Amino acid sequence: MQASYEKYMLQFKRPSGTSRGVLTEKETWFLKISEGGRQGIGECGILRSLSYDDIPGYEEKLKWTCENINKGLEFLWKELRQFPSIQFGLEMAFKSLEAEDPFILYPSEFTAGEKGIPINGLVWMGDKAFMKEQIIQKIEQGFSCIKLKIGAIDFSTELELLQYIRKEFSPKEIELRVDANGAFHPSEALEKLNRLSEYHLHSIEQPIKAGQLGEMARLCEQTPLPIALDEELIGVTHVTEKEKILQTINPQFVIFKPSLIGGFKGTTEWISYCEKYQAGWWVTSALESNIGLNAIAQWTYTLNSSMPQGLGTGGLYTNNFNSPLEVKKGYIWHNPNENWEYKF
Repeated sequence: MQASYEKYMLQFKRPSGTSRGVLTEKETWFLKISEGGRQGIGECGILRSLSYDDIPGYEEKLKWTCENINKGLEFLWKELRQFPSIQFGLEMAFKSLEAEDPFILYPSEFTAGEKGIPINGLVWMGDKAFMKEQIIQKIEQGFSCIKLKIGAIDFSTELELLQYIRKEFSPKEIELRVDANGAFHPSEALEKLNRLSEYHLHSIEQPIKAGQLGEMARLCEQTPLPIALDEELIGVTHVTEKEKILQTINPQFVIFKPSLIGGFKGTTEWISYCEKYQAGWWVTSALESNIGLNAIAQWTYTLNSSMPQGLGTGGLYTNNFNSPLEVKKGYIWHNPNENWEYKF
């Protein structure tokens, strides 16, 4: 068995705003394995300034992984606990290598094109006009669940945008999620949650910065609308830590980004504790290329969740790979009649 890696820079079609700044490009790494004429590919989707493994020596660790590929997935996964994005890429590459088709990792009704996965339509941060334009576009595209990133522009303006949606669409017609990316200060968070709750939101992601377990536990206990943990999971690599976080905070929901939390195995560990502590959950992609998104979508379908998932960001880039993935009327589909543009 042989392995190699390569860096790939994804270019945004237009700058995309988050509470941590504006993104114009996204770095990713492809891990490739070959054996006996077969090939597999995995994507190590690192998010600079957010990923736990955004540390010196990342590329050296990729090189080490390739040099030790014959030690197998189980050994390497354990050795890579400090590098969750490489864990994810490695899992994906081994699954791809084993498959008859390197892009069909989890054969199902989804990969056969018979069923789609409900997803939320994502509205990126920007000025009021740009955000309103996106909202109208998502509704016209048939999304029944819309997620708005908040926390970067004036709060009252963000409330106006939510009011605009609610004037036209009831909670039964459009489910609204917001993502604060930790933008609220703990001293103001509860007041802001109270104001947001007037618009009958499904949930708010990460209202305050991660790592404030006591403050987040208090918010989850007192909140007028459900809270979903997101960044709170980053850097939590051992199962005992995972249980402690859910037991302490007792959140209403938890959001899983496999690239950031140790791939499918790392996510499965979290799911077991969500079930134990009765927290709802859904899966979200983390700005991967269509190669990583494809693996996440296929795996997510096998979980049999009826909730809208956070998938389908593949259309953000000018240099993504054409793939069988399609977003139609609020669902992501796999069209088996379409071919992959990527060549090994």
